[in-house]
Amino acid sequence: MIEIKKLTKDYGKFRAVNEVDFSVRKGEILGFLGPNGAGKTTTMRLITGFLKPTSGKVIVSGYDVQENPLQVKSKIGYLPENPPLYPEMNVVSYLKFIADIKGLEKSKIKHNIANVLDLCSLTSVSKRVIANLSKGFKQRVGMAQALINDPKVLILDEPTSGLDPKQIIEIRNLIKSLAEDRTVILSSHILPEVQMTCERVIIINNGRIVAEDKQDNLSRYLNGLDAYQVLMKKISKAVVLFIKGIDGVVNVGVDKSNTKLLYIEANKDIRSDIIKQLVSKNHEVLEFKTRDFSLEDVFLKLTTEEAVVR
Repeated sequence: MIEIKKLTKDYGKFRAVNEVDFSVRKGEILGFLGPNGAGKTTTMRLITGFLKPTSGKVIVSGYDVQENPLQVKSKIGYLPENPPLYPEMNVVSYLKFIADIKGLEKSKIKHNIANVLDLCSLTSVSKRVIANLSKGFKQRVGMAQALINDPKVLILDEPTSGLDPKQIIEIRNLIKSLAEDRTVILSSHILPEVQMTCERVIIINNGRIVAEDKQDNLSRYLNGLDAYQVLMKKISKAVVLFIKGIDGVVNVGVDKSNTKLLYIEANKDIRSDIIKQLVSKNHEVLEFKTRDFSLEDVFLKLTTEEAVVR
């Protein structure tokens, strides 16, 4: 449904997006993940035709965004990080206005408005002025405008930004339901949202893709590192320094919420070495187990200098 080929965007001497390549199949929810300033929003704007690339191609449903911009835009629904709302209008009037400027046939406008009001749970506030709505409802109105033309592709940039936990769950469930017959790219720097919503993840940093896979497979980008979790009776600076000195140990960190819990990274299987050496120095080990790398671990390792264990 979407093909991105060597997509590049320069702002003067600054390269915001650097030869990005990826594709998204029909019906897939793709998480586009990266720290602030990584190039996520610029990539979203290039896909929607909002920005012109310096080089490379974006193809949506067989149409090149630069060569056939109107055909592409008719197939895309776009929710920017800050929804393009007119606060002085009521919800229905705003949606009618959006339907008009998107070129919907007059005969379809009333039906499409009723459909998105129902889909986004906005029927109860359809006559209310947008300025008087809560943040959660404003986000839903933003989603409704993206859906008014019944697009097959949804581009959502930080769709849960600024929402409370209840509103986040509601928007998350809405996105999942929308993906049944649509292709969705969800851009975010909030890891739990990507983890709970997306099947496949792309991590971008400094304008380049640094990882792309299903969530369960992302740990392969950590170059064979093993992780261990050690619960001890007592942890001192001396213990941490001692473990750091064991051959094969890459990083050691103490859990911030439990000062008796250690996280250890190693570049080979050294479980027996760690246990033997701790016991030989009379350091009491209460529990020792391997630890799976989380999406957060992979994200931090690939986008910052911060160690996986913290």
